[in-house]
Order: sequence, then structure tokens, then C-alpha cells
Amino acid sequence: MNIHFIGIGGISMSALAEICINKKYNVSGSDMHGSELTEKLASQGAKIFIGHAKENISDDIDIVVYTAAIHPDNPELIEAKNKNKLTINRAAFLGQLMREYKNSIAVSGTHGKTTTTSMLSTIFEHAELDPTILVGGNLKSIGGNVKIGHSDHFITEACEYVDSFLNFNPKIAIVLNIEEDHLDYFSGIDEIKASFNKFGKLLPSDGYFVINGDNQNMDILHDVKAKAIKFGKKESNDVIIENIAFDDLGCGSFDLNYMGKKLTGFKLSVPGLHNIYNATSAIIVSLVSGIDLETVKEGIIDYTGVGRRFERKGQYNGAAIIDDYAHHPTEIKATLSTAKRFKKGTLWCVFQPHTYSRTISLLDEFAEAFYSADKVIITDIYAAREDDPGTVHSRDLVEKLQHNNVDAIYISQFEDIVKYLKENVKENDVVITTGAGPIYLVGEELIKEN
Repeated sequence: MNIHFIGIGGISMSALAEICINKKYNVSGSDMHGSELTEKLASQGAKIFIGHAKENISDDIDIVVYTAAIHPDNPELIEAKNKNKLTINRAAFLGQLMREYKNSIAVSGTHGKTTTTSMLSTIFEHAELDPTILVGGNLKSIGGNVKIGHSDHFITEACEYVDSFLNFNPKIAIVLNIEEDHLDYFSGIDEIKASFNKFGKLLPSDGYFVINGDNQNMDILHDVKAKAIKFGKKESNDVIIENIAFDDLGCGSFDLNYMGKKLTGFKLSVPGLHNIYNATSAIIVSLVSGIDLETVKEGIIDYTGVGRRFERKGQYNGAAIIDDYAHHPTEIKATLSTAKRFKKGTLWCVFQPHTYSRTISLLDEFAEAFYSADKVIITDIYAAREDDPGTVHSRDLVEKLQHNNVDAIYISQFEDIVKYLKENVKENDVVITTGAGPIYLVGEELIKEN
């Protein structure tokens, strides 16, 4: 079978392509730019095209896979339809792959999907269960964003954007949290909750729906057949997080009241309260999947992080340089709160807003997200899949932050941000670059200046 991927260089598409290569399918694909991911696929036998063109759709192609970011006027998508090729979006294609595994696990939620998927993967790997893994980041223990296993276990992220996860076929699902996001697609929180409810309904009666009972938007269990397991600090949960403590680096330890049974001595190698919640969901799924408690404990402490999730990049002038993918107000709050636990000097945050629609719809929430930072630098909005509507600018966020007495400035160019930080960052400071775009380059350039 010949399968062509439009946008093959994406983190999820490249993973699917690698799975297909492993299954002995002939794989081709296109992307606007080459990358380490496309080079890796080429080395494995994929035919890679740089740029999208109708000529890339040869007559012998059987299936064309595309992502939500591919517009209807894409020349390859148009040519595929003109040639009556089977076209299928990425989520539906992944959903079909999931049918081949008895224990398919989907990790969803507004925040924390990549981290929790990575935590689960680390535990399952430690248990030597040889899972197939798709993760939206670079997990060092598997050498990238995909791992081809040879078992009945499949672990993947499940994103709600454009209802993608409704194409999946999980047996176990996690919902880490539900908040307003992707408002270029959803009308508001009620529609988002309805989507997560539909996601839960996908689960079979012998499956599990593991949800954060402390989140206010978790009234999503209507007509869900699977066993629901609620977790959190509240006494009303099925699994209660207890005895939380943090070390000098902000890494947590905690116990669990697991449906009335005391499970003690969990320790993490990553910082923050949010990671205790992430870890708890991973622990629950591991236990219901049959992994013994001691192996779960050993596996969870083995998890040391994934690329762009509170990633310590290096130092400049005695200051720690950290990068984080946070691009939603709640994520930014969690990241800065975590950093504040161990900072000794000034806490700098360099933020690149992600998409115009998110920035304008959550502008007031963003204005409340930076209180833990001492100094904030805002750069231009990263457009991603959108065109500039001319209705919002990064200066609008800076103005609101300053109104809230946050020490914030706007700097457009990355090189000017690097120059400003060089002139002002001191020993024992912490510099965090945050955002889903290429803002991490600022930290990397600063480290080069060391």
C-alpha cells in the first residue's frame, strides 16, 4: 500500500508515517520545510518532497493523509480528490490504527497531554510492556516522538481541536482538565464540555474514564458506559492526592488514597503541583492496566521531562535558562508558579502569544497570568494557522499587564530581546521562554552568548 502524508514533518504526522513504514507500507510525504524529522523519515525509506505541489500525488498512491492545518485549496489535496484517491484526516487515520491494539490509551485535556503521555510511556517502558507510543514532544527515553512497540499497548495524545479525538478508538481515556481554548473552533465552554462528553462515550463498558475531579468543568459523564475514576485533592474523588511536599527544586512527593486503600511514597523528578496531577492520572491508568505498584513508583520517578516542558536549556551569566511550551493562561500560571518555588534572583518571562484568536478571546485571562514573574517581555503574536485580522496586537497585552502593575514591555525582534536580556540578566536569575512558537530560540541564542 502507498500512503502519502501532506504535512509529514509535523510532530504527529511524522510519527504516523514512521508507524506505517514499520508496517512495511510505502510512504511519501510533503512539507514546506525540511527538518530532523523529515530527514529521519527519509533515512527510513520515505520519499520526501519539500513544498506542496500536485505533482507529488502520483497515480500509484492509495491513501492521502492530511492534518487540520491543511487548507481545502492545498494543491495536493485538490489533486488527490481529482484522482479519486482516498483522503483521510490525521485523527481518523490514527483512530483506525488504534483498533489494532487491545489496550489503547488516549490522553486528553486542555493542558498537560504531552507530559502525561510521556509519564505513562515511561512507566510502561519500565514495566517492559513494549508499548507503541505517539507523543507530541521529544521524549529522550524513546529517542524522539514515536516508539514502535510489539504489544497490545498503544499510548497517544488526544487533542480536542476540531473534535479530532472523536475519531479515536480508546479503551482507556484521561481528561486532565477542561478550559476555554481553541475558540476559533468552539463557541465556548459548553460546546467544549459537550465534545469531551462525546469523547467519553467512545469508551467501551469495560474501559476506564480517568478524569480530574477537582476541575470545575468535569460534568461530562452523561451516558458514558466506561467506569469513571475521578482524581484530585478533594475528598469527593475516587483517588485522593494527600501529603504533598516539594523539594528544593520544586519536585513533588505525595501519597494516594486509592479508592479507600493507602498508597504511599510517590516521588517525581519534575517540578510543580500540576505535575502531581498529571502523574496521578498516569499512575491510575498504569494500575488499571495491570502494572504492579512498585514498578509504577519506579517508573514515575524515572520520568525526567520532555522537550519544551519546563526544559532546562542551560545558563547565561549564572542565570538559569528554561523553556516551556505554555501558551494558555493556566499553563503560564503553572509554569511561573513552579519557577517561583526555587528562584533566588529575578524571574524573567519571555512570552510569544500563539494565534490571534486565542490572544483576543483570552486577553483578560492572559493579563492575569504573569503575577509570579518579576519581569515580562512580550513579543509578536505567532500566527500559526491564522491570518492577522488586525484586531489584536501584543501591545494590547502589554498595556493590560502594565495596568495590572506587572513590569511588562513589548519587544518585537528576537535579536533585540536577546540584547536586552544580555544587558539586564544577573546571576541567580531565572529566564523562562514560553509559547508554542519558536520563542525557545531566544534562550538558545542567550546561552550561546555565555
